[in-house]
Amino acid sequence: MIHRRLRQWLNLLVSVLILLKAEAGSVGITYLQSAVAKGAVCLDGSPPAYHLDKGSGTGVNNWLVHMEGGGWCESVETCLSRRKTDLGSSKEMVKQFGFSGLLSSQQKSNPDFYNWNRIKVRYCDGSSFTGDVEAVNQANGLYLRGNRIWEAIIDDLMAQGMRNAKNAILSGCSAGGLASILHCDRFRSLFPATTKVKCISDAGFFIHAKDVSGGQHIENFYSQVAKLHGSVKNLPASCTSRMRMRPELCFFPQYVVQTMQTPIFFINAAYDSWQIKNILAPSAADHGKAWKSCKLDLKKCTAGQLKIIHDFRAQFLRALTGAGNSPSRGMFIDSCYAHCQAGKQITWSSDSSPVVGNTKIAKAVGDWYYERSPVQKIDCPYPCNPTCPKVDSESQLPDI
Repeated sequence: MIHRRLRQWLNLLVSVLILLKAEAGSVGITYLQSAVAKGAVCLDGSPPAYHLDKGSGTGVNNWLVHMEGGGWCESVETCLSRRKTDLGSSKEMVKQFGFSGLLSSQQKSNPDFYNWNRIKVRYCDGSSFTGDVEAVNQANGLYLRGNRIWEAIIDDLMAQGMRNAKNAILSGCSAGGLASILHCDRFRSLFPATTKVKCISDAGFFIHAKDVSGGQHIENFYSQVAKLHGSVKNLPASCTSRMRMRPELCFFPQYVVQTMQTPIFFINAAYDSWQIKNILAPSAADHGKAWKSCKLDLKKCTAGQLKIIHDFRAQFLRALTGAGNSPSRGMFIDSCYAHCQAGKQITWSSDSSPVVGNTKIAKAVGDWYYERSPVQKIDCPYPCNPTCPKVDSESQLPDI
């Protein structure tokens, strides 16, 4: 009896230790209730939210604000479809979120940022934090207030001590990576000149390109997003003032970075799985479903399709490098079929991480931020890089 109870107790202890280890990177949610009075709310009117893991030691005055991704909604119907999910309501968000990759608290895997104040801003507006429409349609109860959410959360973090930051980074993945580009210079302007402020965009450099049918699918989509959310007034003025006839095109990073002042680092796959699925070969342009298999696995592409994909890579690189190669601009452009790589430990810094020029993403970003060396790494064309992951779950994202 005693031995059985001891064995049960030991099993329970082991289970608890395993659970604690699994939860070591989990960070609790903060609901910003004070933002509601400012109208800074999710699509359903719930308060915005973020997860904050406070800094320690030498990182106590360093801040890394990372914006979550999750696509966009360009119509009332698509916004309504998000309203009862975690992409439209903080009521649906998990209360604990695991931090890994760029947000990891482990020194071994994230040596340059592990002890910073690290924040994950949850995404619930569908406009890359650019929207601001005052009116609320009483019939559907939709709030389009992404820019107000960004301002409210940043104000809250500044009040918590970010205003005294020695180092500050604004980063994001996918739609959040686009937001880190669109808000980068504004973020810089909030700090004194003595603060080192830089931005990181992970899989956020969406290019202005035609689809396989010759149509302008992504241009039309972004134009609809900007119109619905009233985004134009919140896009960088340095871009919209130059693009007066088509200011909504400032949703595309290639036009924004031409006049951007703040140092920025781009992490992107040259064969970004989301862009190939939704910009190059969206379902709306692939009437015969000829691209269906190719989009899921590049190994299943025909020779003709691979040529088109290689041409898309060349177009991506031209758009990315068109604004010059200043050392203040860093980049890690691998040839993987992937989307968002900084937030996953396996791709950020592990034995399985992609390597370009004998360097992994974590080291590349750290070297650039601390100016240990300039970092502008562009991989050779697919399928040259054997360190790329074989399967990328993000490639299964649905078409827009």
